[in-house]
Amino acid sequence: MNTAECARLAWFKSSYSGNEGGECLEAAATPDSIHVRDSKEPARAQLAFLPSEWAAFVGFAAGL
Repeated sequence: MNTAECARLAWFKSSYSGNEGGECLEAAATPDSIHVRDSKEPARAQLAFLPSEWAAFVGFAAGL
């Protein structure tokens, strides 16, 4: 995904993230992938996962 395409993604933070700064991640979903980036440095590299990989991670993190 190029820089222009990344800029058009609809990024969001968890509702658990406050406005105080700190360590926050942002995520953006497309039909084919889930993108994750550092909210403090959005222009830096990001990670992309298949939806099945992201679902497995979220399930593990939630203790399911």
